[in-house]
Amino acid sequence: MIGISIVSVIILLGVLIFAHEFGHFLMAKRAGVGVLKFSLGFGPRILAKKVGETEYLLSLIPLGGYVKLLGESPDDELPEDEARRSFLKQSVWKRISIVAAGPIFNLLLALLIFTGVNMVGLPVLAPEVGFVQPDSAAMEAGLKAGDTIVALNDRAVHKWDEISEIVTAGRERPLRIRILRAGSGLEMTAIPRPMKVKNLFGEEVESFKIGISPSQRTFIERRNPFSAVGQAVRQTWQVMKLTVISLYKMFQGVVSPKTLGGPILIAQIAGAQAKEGVINFLLFMALLSINLAILNLLPIPVLDGGHLLFYGIEILTGREINVRWREMAQQVGFVLLILLMIFVFMMDIERLNLTWVNDLIRIFTE
Repeated sequence: MIGISIVSVIILLGVLIFAHEFGHFLMAKRAGVGVLKFSLGFGPRILAKKVGETEYLLSLIPLGGYVKLLGESPDDELPEDEARRSFLKQSVWKRISIVAAGPIFNLLLALLIFTGVNMVGLPVLAPEVGFVQPDSAAMEAGLKAGDTIVALNDRAVHKWDEISEIVTAGRERPLRIRILRAGSGLEMTAIPRPMKVKNLFGEEVESFKIGISPSQRTFIERRNPFSAVGQAVRQTWQVMKLTVISLYKMFQGVVSPKTLGGPILIAQIAGAQAKEGVINFLLFMALLSINLAILNLLPIPVLDGGHLLFYGIEILTGREINVRWREMAQQVGFVLLILLMIFVFMMDIERLNLTWVNDLIRIFTE
């Protein structure tokens, strides 16, 4: 299991880092900016090859990567003929496009994965009733285990998720249900009842139910290329929205920071998903790619979002931020990032349930 996890996380991080850094690389090339280095990983180099002006590196620590651009530091002294290809000499909009390309390529990677997976096909729950709760609206209406729901309020139903959406959206309005039972069509009416349930964040919210659960019978849903792209866009947007809401809930204190995971947790999940099959592993990669894009867009100096914040201020004020102030902000951002990495690593260790390590962690956290 450990071997699978290690190989899986190396492949996973390799693809995500490559997509991110390739976005910066490609946009820099298109903008006419010189690219000196393209590295997957940090630390000591394992492999290196120079093609043209760019040195391509594979480094030892697979927890990130970087693209080194010509003239990206104010201290770089360049010949006059190369200065025009310097990153800092480009217009603010070109610099924005180069920096933003990393997160955008992570989103495009997720979109590509979702599209491919939707075309290959995903197992979905059939709209077949598996259990009817006693004294529920469904039981009063006459629904039984084994019934297949074919329409709700004259809207055709093809999978179980659609039942939940329609029932919740209709609230307490009467629900006309068309079913198939032993080959015969029947129609009945149920009135959904309000009840308190826990949402993804553990908050108590009001929902509407008729008191049925699925039979667990599944089928493979395949989509044509156009439908697959549309579904992939919706899935990418849903994960983006959920990621942003999760971060907001964390700042509110609704979601515990202890739910954050570092490289150990990622490796464990990657290994588990790889054992389940290629599709599961790819879906996890898409989810993580979207998370990486959103986190990189946070307005923290040293992250892409921090650079974009500086460029936004430059557009509003009409002048660049003072180099000294920018360097100080980046140092603060770097410290915050290191502290966050230490925190998530400690949470990973705690999840491993190593008693002596957990005791040590409590000394520093209590």
